[in-house]
Amino acid sequence: MAATVLVVEDEREIRELLRRYLERAGYGVLTTGSGAEAVRLLGERGVDLTLLDLGLPDVDGDEVLREAHDRGGVPVVVLTARTSVEDRIHGLRLGADDYVTKPFSPTEVVLRVGAVLQRSRGAAPGAAPVQSYGGGRLRVDEVRHEVVLEGAAVELTPTEWGLLTTLAAVPGRVYSRYELVNRVRGYEFAGYERTIDSHVKNLRHKLGARGPELVETVLGVGYRLGWSRDP
Repeated sequence: MAATVLVVEDEREIRELLRRYLERAGYGVLTTGSGAEAVRLLGERGVDLTLLDLGLPDVDGDEVLREAHDRGGVPVVVLTARTSVEDRIHGLRLGADDYVTKPFSPTEVVLRVGAVLQRSRGAAPGAAPVQSYGGGRLRVDEVRHEVVLEGAAVELTPTEWGLLTTLAAVPGRVYSRYELVNRVRGYEFAGYERTIDSHVKNLRHKLGARGPELVETVLGVGYRLGWSRDP
């Protein structure tokens, strides 16, 4: 089934341009120029990804971003004319999975949508089987894109999933922030290293009391998975 993309953009011409390109790429598309309508659609429709302009006329784009994050971690690609690194970092810290500044190529936007959806859905068939850690307390299924910690499912955003699976690939290995950026995002982004700590904090929160021991900080270096892989 084709993924459904919600385009939230107050400029009609841009909204329609993105709709045409996304539909040509095979996606189902919902569009709105209203933040309030976007929140409603996120609650009522099966949205797989949101393309979100932060400069909305009625509701602050940050609120829509938080709403998407709270509704099962719907991936968000931010569209904005704000070009400073600080603005980008702000959006990423709120849970955005990618960031595109205006003016942009609609073809590039479609490619980024595909990349984020691929990360959010997990590995393709034929990937590694389920791995367990810490005597079976943590289970990571890259095919089904599932994480189970001590019998309870853990819902992660695409970025949090990427962080956990990267660390779990080689338990005990220390990854620098720069390495995590490139492995999780798949490309370099100036200033993004500064947001890794925020994503790690969110990941630990979702892992509950086990978070700090599962995702360990190595001062001055980076992060590592604290539990060993089961034989």
